[in-house]
This record gives sequence, structure tokens and C-alpha cells, in this order.
Amino acid sequence: MNLIIPMAGRGSRIRPHSLTVPKPLLPIAGKPIVQRLAEDIIESMDAKIEHIGFVTGDFGREAEDRLLEIATALGAEGHIYHQDAPLGTAHALYCAEPLLDDKVVVAFADTLFRADFKIDIEKDGIIWVQKVEDPSAYGVVKVDDRGIITALVEKPQTPVSDLAIIGIYYFKNGALLHEQIRYIIENDIKVKGEYQLTTCLENMKNMGQEFHVAEVKEWLDCGNKEHFVHTNQRVLDFLFEKGEELVSPSAQIKEATVISPCFIAEGAKISRAVIGPHVSVGSGTVIHNAIIRNSVIGEETHIENKIIENTMIGNHVTIKGRAGDLSLGDYTNIVE
Repeated sequence: MNLIIPMAGRGSRIRPHSLTVPKPLLPIAGKPIVQRLAEDIIESMDAKIEHIGFVTGDFGREAEDRLLEIATALGAEGHIYHQDAPLGTAHALYCAEPLLDDKVVVAFADTLFRADFKIDIEKDGIIWVQKVEDPSAYGVVKVDDRGIITALVEKPQTPVSDLAIIGIYYFKNGALLHEQIRYIIENDIKVKGEYQLTTCLENMKNMGQEFHVAEVKEWLDCGNKEHFVHTNQRVLDFLFEKGEELVSPSAQIKEATVISPCFIAEGAKISRAVIGPHVSVGSGTVIHNAIIRNSVIGEETHIENKIIENTMIGNHVTIKGRAGDLSLGDYTNIVE
């Protein structure tokens, strides 16, 4: 089975953090978003993921090497494909053409999820969904009493369903998906100027393919700073409930209080501080005489004499003085 993760977007809503690190590689509770996404998908499957294809933009060699390392750590062979122009979701998959065969999972790298199901890989197709209060902002599906999808509707202004598509799909017949993507591209069939996966899904459904829904327990967005910090909070809660060890034994914590759940990476140094709840601290970061709550702090960062809450701070940042709600990218210095 193959997993394709399109991730070529610029991540503009989460700037300045995505200026130096591609958004899918930004850490949530100590692991890159894309790694947590792949782990959750693997846990939901009853079959081994053998190949993981990352469809990227111009991320650079270092980021691509990191993606390949993630695939290896998950027991799969990693592949890098490039999408040079934003021509739509179907086009992004077409860039990973060699993996569009046999069984395939497609997961767009914008969100994380929590689920308690195992996917039945003998079904034609499965679309991950969650119930939402306002379906007008999402693509939604209509289902019959057997749980089979009867229609896919993009951002309905008149309510037709509250089951929103979260951007993860399973296809038993990847070759058929490949055929439909190639068909709409070769015939230049676009929706709002782009080649859309939903067009292929409708075609496959009309050919007799039966798509089912898998409803997740929680859908977490990493699109902007506020959502990113909230997602970090929810993932920390979940890991803490599972009993995972979140504080590295090599972290130096002196005259400080850590209020769980918090992730503290190896080599972090915390003194005369109160950290938590819901704080992630990157490796090599130094925090002194500070109070930090509900925040994500990057690597090799120095924070001193601060009260910080609901904050996202990048790598190699120095902050000394007063502060509240911040969003600072890498290599920033603030001294007050």
C-alpha cells in the first residue's frame, strides 16, 4: 500500500514560521506535523504502508532529506515529487504518478485527526469526515442509510450535509484513480481554474465505485498560529492520556515547575520558571525566570524574564523583557 501526502502549499497563513521551515515540518509536541499525520494514518490501517510519496514545492535539499528520514523511521520507502505550479489537488497527485497503483491513501498535510477505527481495505474507497456546525465552509458528503456516499458538494450555501471532508482518502484501486486524473488533465477539465480530486471522485462514483465514510473523533487544523497552538494543546492532552513520556531525561530542570502536559526536548534548560500546561519546548532551548503557558517554543531559543501565553516562537530566537501573546519566526531578537 502507498501513501501520498501533497504538501506543496506555501503555508502563508502561518508566516513567519513557514518562511524558514516548510509548514508540514513544523513540530507539534516535538514531532513534525507530517510525521504525526503519517503515524495516525498507519495506525488506522490494517495493511502496511510500503511507500510514502511527498509532493512538495521548492523546499530545498535539507527539508527533502528530513522527509525521507521520516518515511524510513515509519518503516516505509520515501519518495520526493515536485509540484511546480498550484494546479489543483488532482494535479498534485498526478505529480506522484508512480505511486498511483494498487491500494493508496491520499492525505493532504494541513490537518491532524484522532480516530478509533480501522479502515476496511476491501472497500472501494473511504473518505475521512467529521461533523461540523457550519458546512458552508467545507466540502461535504451526502450518504445513504448504508453509509455509502451519494454526493460530494463543495461549500454548500444551502445545508445538504454536516459531514465535512477533512482531506484524507483511501482508494482500493489506485490505478483507476490514476486513469481518472490523467483523463481530466488530458481533457483540461478544471473547476475554478484547477484540476480537482472531487471531479475524479464523482467520475469514479458514476462508474460504480462505492465510497464510504470514516468519521473521526477530532479534526485538528494547523493552518494559522491560533489553530497551531490549539492543536499542540490537544495533541499533548492525547499523548498524556496515553501515558507517553513527554519530558526528556536529558532536559535540565532546576528550581522550576512543569505543569503537565508539556513536551520538553533533549538538551533544554529550564530554571526558575513555571512551564505549562500545554507547552512544547524544542531541543537546546534555554528558559530562565519565566512563566509560559499554552505555547510552542522552537529549538535553540533563549527566553528570559517573560510571561508568555498562547504563543508560537521559532528557532534561534532571543527574547528578554515583557511579553504576552506572540508569534515570532526564526532568528528573531527582542530585548526590552
